[in-house]
Amino acid sequence: MDINNLDRITKILEHGANLGTHSGRIMPGDVFVAMPGIRVNGAQYIDEAIDRGARAIVYDVKVPVVPRADVLYVPVEDPAQVLGILAPLAFGTKDRMPHVVGITGTNGKTTTAYLVHYLLEHNTLSVGLMGTVQYSWPGMSVPANMTTPDTLTLHQTVGQMVKSGVSHLVMEISSHALDQERIAGLPVEVGVFTNLTQDHLDYHQDMDRYFQAKARLFRHPPQGCALGVVNADDAYGLRLKKERPELMSYGLGQADLQAEILSAGTWGTHLVMKYHSQTWELRTTLVGRHNVYNLLACQGTGLLLGLETKQLACLADAPGAPGRLERVPNNRGLDIFVDYAHTPDALEKVSFALKSMGFQRLLVVFGCGGDRDTSKRPLMGQAVSQYADIAVLTSDNPRTEDPQTIMDQVLPGLDGPLEIICEPDRRKAIGLAIDRMHSGDALLIAGKGHEDYQIIGTEKRHFSDFEVVREYLS
Repeated sequence: MDINNLDRITKILEHGANLGTHSGRIMPGDVFVAMPGIRVNGAQYIDEAIDRGARAIVYDVKVPVVPRADVLYVPVEDPAQVLGILAPLAFGTKDRMPHVVGITGTNGKTTTAYLVHYLLEHNTLSVGLMGTVQYSWPGMSVPANMTTPDTLTLHQTVGQMVKSGVSHLVMEISSHALDQERIAGLPVEVGVFTNLTQDHLDYHQDMDRYFQAKARLFRHPPQGCALGVVNADDAYGLRLKKERPELMSYGLGQADLQAEILSAGTWGTHLVMKYHSQTWELRTTLVGRHNVYNLLACQGTGLLLGLETKQLACLADAPGAPGRLERVPNNRGLDIFVDYAHTPDALEKVSFALKSMGFQRLLVVFGCGGDRDTSKRPLMGQAVSQYADIAVLTSDNPRTEDPQTIMDQVLPGLDGPLEIICEPDRRKAIGLAIDRMHSGDALLIAGKGHEDYQIIGTEKRHFSDFEVVREYLS
């Protein structure tokens, strides 16, 4: 973008104008950035923005535009990157950015984010959190509409955090957000890579494109993070380590930061960590190997941010994230857990975690989302088949697809000596599973976790796995 035009837009913003990407919300004097989209290009709405009073238009240089009088037109090569330059100016964060920890990966983002937030907060830092469950900072919490918001919402929220005194921001960064450059203008100090397994191929088409989207966070600054922590036990994490050897690796095998599981059970996990010449132990109430990786990612992040190993001890009391292998209290003494697992890898890991605790039988209620990657559906069935004794196949946000069609595509993956029950009504499916529980069994209700809705058709209806269990047992 021409430096003179940038100066002119900067002055417009400094004089109280707003920055917008939605033509219908433009007010007189505002700056409109026409963003290219998946289905439509924002350039189609330039005239509407001007009719509503836009004073300046930023648009893709490849789009033909017929200029109108008294409007500043700014053609650019990459509107998303320019929006990332303008947004900090609009929301007053250009010279007041917090220290940002950005966490990406298929599974483990939310729990790792909650752990890092807990670690920093318990070391007397003022911390904000953005992710799948909520956007929060001291004195404020709002439910999240998406894991990583659009660029304007992101910078507006960061601006509110900074004004309230937040010094550090921990955020989950989705592959969609990286591919669409939603975090443009937000410098990430520490990037965290948890793992990469099949998901979102309806969007990315193949695993390599999925990886390349995630990898954008770890390219050299200014596009990528300054420091990074990557999972060395994941093949894609190793690829990142080879690209940038200075990144810290973590794992149960060969890595810069290593962990050994000394003991584990329903009570939690006892670990010993090694980093260079330092060793330390940690007893946590979190269970499962997957949570060992989440804890390693968290501790690596803390070390890169300058914490000492003794300051990591508070993680012994850290709770997990909402809806992540969360037990549902009940007066019948039944071991019922709700988890967000909605990918084959996550479902396999959480099932293994429960199976490893010594329960008599494992029952799993699960489904697959409609209007999403269909190729992972039989893989979900395979994941459940490995450890479940009873599989209850049901609906999980069928959207505009027929629930029975979705279940029919999952069934080929369900194989082995397990009992299979198909019930498209999720409420009834949970009841059927509870009825089949014996003393000593564990029930995993997977897919929704913290979510309190079910999307049927295009309607978002209230539905909570926790509430259904409590109501059924009352």
